[in-house]
Formats: sequence, C-alpha cells, structure tokens
Amino acid sequence: MPTPERVQRFREVAEGRQQGVVVLEDIHDPHNAEAVFRSCDAFGFQRVCLIFDQEEPFDPRRVGKLTSSSANKWLDFATYDSAEACLDALHEDGYEVVATVAGGEAEDLFEADLTASRIAVMLGNEQRGLSPEAVALADRLVTIPMAGMVRSLNLSVTAALLLYEVTRQRRQAGFEEYLLPPDEQEALRERLAER
Repeated sequence: MPTPERVQRFREVAEGRQQGVVVLEDIHDPHNAEAVFRSCDAFGFQRVCLIFDQEEPFDPRRVGKLTSSSANKWLDFATYDSAEACLDALHEDGYEVVATVAGGEAEDLFEADLTASRIAVMLGNEQRGLSPEAVALADRLVTIPMAGMVRSLNLSVTAALLLYEVTRQRRQAGFEEYLLPPDEQEALRERLAER
C-alpha cells in the first residue's frame, strides 16, 4: 500500500505529463534507449514507441535499470515492427511527427516551431539514424546545428536537447494546454500506483 506521500508524488507526476510521444527506431544498444527513457520521465513524456525493423527487439522494462535510474518502470511503451505501422497509429491519434536528422533540408531545432498540441519526436539508430521510410513519413524534419568537426551527438544527448526545446517552447506558449487531460491524468495515477 503506497504511503500518502507516494500517492501525492504519483498525482504530481501525472499532472505534469505532456501530450507527447518519443519514438525510437531500431536502437541497437538497449542502454542508449534507457538513457533516453530517463529524459522522457524528467521532461514529462509518458509514452515511448519502439520500432524494431532491423535491430533485435528488447523489452524496455527488463534492461538498463542502472542507466535509466528505473525510469522505465514509470513509462508506457508500445512496440512496432515498422515505421509505417507506428507513424500511421500516431497520425490517426492526431500527432505531428517531428523527425531528427543530420543537416540537409531540416529546420534548425532552435528556430523550429515545436508547439503542436500533440507532438511525437522521433530519433533513429546510433549509427544509421532514421530509416528513409521514417523520414519520408514524418511531418517535419529538425536538426541540431553543429559548430564543431563532429557531425552528431549521441542518442541520449540528442533526445534531451529535443525534449528540452519542446518543453521550453510549450512553457512559453502556456504549458497548461499541453498537459494530459484530467481523465488521462487520473488513469495514469492509477497505473503508477499499480507499479
């Protein structure tokens, strides 16, 4: 039976969750994904979609406890076997899908408008990035500008910067409208208490 303090913490967490989804496509190392889960929890993104098309699937609840500080215990996961299946489901639910890519025709992360009421941010494999299929199905492409010789950041740093920027813009625009509706908050409180 949770203590009153724990019940209050569940309430606070549920009330701070955003209408947002993080999509990870073909992540090779489960520990990299777990580090992303920690940022998801910290910035209030409850839902994570995992796509396993080319990489070996893993159970996000069973790996990387140390890397995620057990954040994986508190998040909700869905697994798909293709980018098409995942993004079709997100589009049907009214999400704008924003894919991260290295340069090209993508919008600069810090100039892009990331205030869609329902946003799904997508990151790809540590070596290959997102698949051409995922990029083609995304609504928008963003990139983190690089000033150095190295052309990319590691997965968890990219995720943290992206989630921070979405959260920052939403806070400036009026954070209340981006939070989960009351009925979803209540359902989440119940799920957290069960875990």
